Amino acid sequence: MSGQDFSSFSMLDLFRAEAEAQAQVMTEGLLAIERDPTAADHLEACMRAAHSIKGAARIVDLEVGVEIAHVMEEIMVSAQAGRIVLHRPEIDLLLRGMDLLLTIGRAESEAKLPMTDVRRFLLDAQLIVAGEVVREAPAPVSMPESAPPEADGDDGLAAAHNDRRATDSMLRLSAANLNRLLGLASESLIESRRLRPFADKLLRLKRMSGTSVTAVGLYREALPPGSLDDLTRALLDEAEQRARANEQFVLDCLSEIEAIDQRATGLSQRLYDEALACRMRPFDDGMGRFPRMVRDLARDLGKQVRLEISGRSTSIDRDISDLLDAPLGHLLRNAIDHGVETSDERLRAGKSAEAVIRIEAHHSAGLLHVSVSDDGRGIDLRVLRGALVRRGLTDEATAGRLSEAELMEFLFLPGFSMKGSVTDVSGRGVGLDAVQAMARQVRGVVRASIRDGGGMMFQFQLPLTLSVVRVLLVAIDGEPYAFPLASVVRALTVMRSDIETIEGRQHFAFDGARVGLVTAHQLFDRGEPDLVGEEIPVVIVRNQHDSYGVVIDRFIGEREIVVQPLDARLGKVPDIEAAALAEDGTPILVIDVADLIRSIEKLTSGGRLRTVRREARDIVQQHRKRVLVVDDSLTVREVERKLLAQHGYEVEVSVDGMDGWNAVRAGQFDLVVTDVDMPRMDGIELVTLIRQDHRLSALPVMIVSYKDREEDRRRGLEAGADHYLAKSSFHDAAMLQAVIDLIGEPDA
Repeated sequence: MSGQDFSSFSMLDLFRAEAEAQAQVMTEGLLAIERDPTAADHLEACMRAAHSIKGAARIVDLEVGVEIAHVMEEIMVSAQAGRIVLHRPEIDLLLRGMDLLLTIGRAESEAKLPMTDVRRFLLDAQLIVAGEVVREAPAPVSMPESAPPEADGDDGLAAAHNDRRATDSMLRLSAANLNRLLGLASESLIESRRLRPFADKLLRLKRMSGTSVTAVGLYREALPPGSLDDLTRALLDEAEQRARANEQFVLDCLSEIEAIDQRATGLSQRLYDEALACRMRPFDDGMGRFPRMVRDLARDLGKQVRLEISGRSTSIDRDISDLLDAPLGHLLRNAIDHGVETSDERLRAGKSAEAVIRIEAHHSAGLLHVSVSDDGRGIDLRVLRGALVRRGLTDEATAGRLSEAELMEFLFLPGFSMKGSVTDVSGRGVGLDAVQAMARQVRGVVRASIRDGGGMMFQFQLPLTLSVVRVLLVAIDGEPYAFPLASVVRALTVMRSDIETIEGRQHFAFDGARVGLVTAHQLFDRGEPDLVGEEIPVVIVRNQHDSYGVVIDRFIGEREIVVQPLDARLGKVPDIEAAALAEDGTPILVIDVADLIRSIEKLTSGGRLRTVRREARDIVQQHRKRVLVVDDSLTVREVERKLLAQHGYEVEVSVDGMDGWNAVRAGQFDLVVTDVDMPRMDGIELVTLIRQDHRLSALPVMIVSYKDREEDRRRGLEAGADHYLAKSSFHDAAMLQAVIDLIGEPDA
């Protein structure tokens, strides 16, 4: 193979995948053997891993890899037979061999192979196999009964071909393709639910058909006996028969539509779930390198450290898993270098000689929670306060007032370090700011705290996936907006009487601190908030230094949404990071909380913050008239909403008559604009219910129908509509004039 370019061999990719997979198995096994040299099952697993790598190396004609894997296997055979015991020097040598195999697999050509290191490794390994570094061993370890590993080519070929078949079943797919697939699956799920309104309409038609059958029967009964001649009786029989046939036909159609709806929704849901699952992987997949890293670093620093990982099977987004790798590495290095003590120090403190670092992962409240904790010395808050003052980050009086949580936030500042000296491991202050940057990049947060009994804990709250985010939906000027839930400190209502003005800025008290108040309407340039009543809905967000309360119109609730990136042609939209579709197809804008806070700080520094009126009556005096638009067509809703909003009206929308009925009972409106044909409840039924409710009977209602049918006009006006606008006479000016005629100008 001299001089050959390894990259031209596609089989080498197979060897690389095999070596990386078996390296994790061998690393875990060797570290377990180091803690317990009698661990027979781990020794057996390491032997199998070395044997598999040897077979794969032979398949790709990588003789150097065969030699290394073979001598590693020989060492473990000697350990199995009891001729040697695998202590730290032997473990170090085997880990060195594993690193060499990985390096060889990544080499682009034979000239780049680390042959000096290979020869040194083979010499050291042969000395151990030859018994020149023999230690006194206990009785031979009893191993599970199994066939001894053979070095013949047939077994190696079989193992490699089996692995190749497994590899061939995998398909490389880019993250962008997966994201597009998930977006399409989400849209498919939304579209599949469009059949439900048709089923509702058929159900209403069935009821109407049943009413026709009943009406014929009642008419027959109301006639005097003997008054029907043969022709009339025959006509009544035929009418009843046709009405029953119509009812049965509608019932059959309804059953068919419901079956199709159920199948389509189920299939779309399965497609969505499978597309989402393609983005997920077990948390354990990203943990492979950390046990070895902790072991080697602790040994270099003269410490005893054990790494424990829990929640290995927890599902995590592949992109988040990749992004977590570097931050977790930073935290582990900091814990070993800064946090945990040497064995002597721990024994003097009454602790065990071996320190424990734990990585835990679990799902809770729709979020991924990952924590890194240690049982070391922790952080002395007095020392931290002193470091802040020395670095000029705050004065002594302010530092004394800061709470533990506020002090911990300073750890994430770029360049901040409490360590007096710089080492190869840490001390430059470049770790924790990168940890926080990663959390923010995925719309999550990370917080530090001191553990009870000593030690530190860093806790991540991250979305389960970058594509599906749990959010708090709110309404701002009649439009839905989404705050990523991981970025929300609290959602609450604030009494106007609790608002204080200090140096021209409004604040309210929360958790013993003052929180600045700003309106979302100013941030998104949506005019003035229309807040009626004493309670004001507020979403609290926070950065490293300050908390802010964002005033909104109302809370909609928590949802899981499939986020999709904005069109690149839009560029960076201020304070917005992505978009999504609600179940009814309504677009939702996802707020970039970090960008939003920067916008707030710009307004604050420029003294341009608007204030929220503390007296409800002042707000009432400024009240803009509110219109509820009810239409099942997204396009019609948006056209009417924008037309009325641009003229100054406050507009809310509902997707059908039932939604409109719920909205009109829950809110206060000056006018209802409704379509006629809608699922669940049509416009005529909505008007009838409004007129029958004594609280709403005086509410003006206008019907705007794109079907210019005289029957609909008559039914609408008879039901109590104040105005009927048909498609033939519909245009912007006509609709605006009709609204003004009914309720006047927006601020009148």
